[in-house]
Amino acid sequence: MADQPSEDVRAVLAAIESMNLPDVSDLAPEEARALMSEAFTTEEPVEAVGAVEDRTIPGPAGEIPVRIYTPEGDGPHPVVVFFHGGGFVLGDLDGHDAPCRILTNAVDAVVVSVDYRLAPEHPFPAPVEDAYAATEWVAEHAAEVDGDSDRLAVAGDSAGGTLATVVALAARDRDGPDLAYQALLYPAVDFRGDDYPSRAENAEGYFLTADEMAYFGDHYVPSWVHTANPYLGPIEAESHADLPPATVVTCGFDPLRDEGRAYADALDADGTPVTRRHYDDLIHGVVNMVEEPMDVAGGHEVLDDVAGDLRDALH
Repeated sequence: MADQPSEDVRAVLAAIESMNLPDVSDLAPEEARALMSEAFTTEEPVEAVGAVEDRTIPGPAGEIPVRIYTPEGDGPHPVVVFFHGGGFVLGDLDGHDAPCRILTNAVDAVVVSVDYRLAPEHPFPAPVEDAYAATEWVAEHAAEVDGDSDRLAVAGDSAGGTLATVVALAARDRDGPDLAYQALLYPAVDFRGDDYPSRAENAEGYFLTADEMAYFGDHYVPSWVHTANPYLGPIEAESHADLPPATVVTCGFDPLRDEGRAYADALDADGTPVTRRHYDDLIHGVVNMVEEPMDVAGGHEVLDDVAGDLRDALH
């Protein structure tokens, strides 16, 4: 294991430290959202794509906002349904604009970014229901977005990686959309186990802290009775067989590192093809650190690698 994060990650961490920002876990959710929105929303797009459209689609409790990124060239294109991170409490379409644009071009696919409902106003299972409904809608209306429903994948980072994981499970269990791939970027998959060494090793100092994880969990999980539900913590599923092939991304200095590895093990043990992509010197959240003033080479590397896996699966 690397002794410390990469040089540019350390520079970003130092820059964040120098801002003297309040801890997210000390803020009300709406205050935390405003803080993160300011930190991760930039004026200029990181890359141009063929077209971008904001619209809404029907959801289980009203309209779900989505942003549809279409690559250059003639379709129909493969489609990647993308769920943003933010601990189920934070995050929006603007905050994940950069990775979605990069994936659109690198995969040569339509990316549908989903603005699912957030906790604590909408705790579990509301974000899961929105994520699944959005995936169903894309599968049924792929032609509307110049997409090909036979080449459909789900992807997400952090909480969004959890949602992608759960959508893949639910699609299998409910005989839902036929997914060709799942790209899981440092997902949270276990809401019962806190005995993973990485949670203690990386509890503070590496962007996502143990206090923040507790804060997110307290807002997202309305009762302990849900903790055995595989649609909350997908590692709890009785079987991880008959799922779409997966890429599982883990980072050395991430509290979620070891549960990501455990999920890859679970997929592998039940015969689901899994590509493990581990980045020894990176931190949680790095795919959002791909433009100034927080531009980390490793964030681009992760997105390039994941895009390659998606491209191989979908083209």
